[in-house]
Amino acid sequence: MTPQNAAPDTPDSAALHARIRDSFDRSGLMRQLGARLGDVAPGRVHIHLPYGPDLTQHLGYFHAGATAAIADAAGGFAAMTRAPLGHTVLSVEFKINLLAPAQGESLEAVGRVVRAGRTLTIAQIDVYALSAGEKTPVALMQQTLINLPEPA
Repeated sequence: MTPQNAAPDTPDSAALHARIRDSFDRSGLMRQLGARLGDVAPGRVHIHLPYGPDLTQHLGYFHAGATAAIADAAGGFAAMTRAPLGHTVLSVEFKINLLAPAQGESLEAVGRVVRAGRTLTIAQIDVYALSAGEKTPVALMQQTLINLPEPA
């Protein structure tokens, strides 16, 4: 199965977006951070995080924890787009490389499914800092997620 092909029994585009939107809206951390859901497509999800003083570290850059949180979420929701109906996903491992100080007006995390398997899904997430129309790569994450039946 290629990353562009939908998994068996996945919903159509409108239902897929609604499913991801509903799950995103229930994410307390994303709400607390002020993150916004962007584009949603099979195997791909964008999450935006506007700059705020509560999201910074001691030098005024976005804190690595905020960067990692939106990357984890973007990969997770991208994986969810490929999960069979009645299933959700949960991160079991990730590794993040911080490529540059995350400074700008906002961050954008772009999660992409590399391989969706029956049990495990591998995602890659690129995080960009956006400032004055410029897009600078600031982090790269690789993530492994497990498909789980949705709780009753």
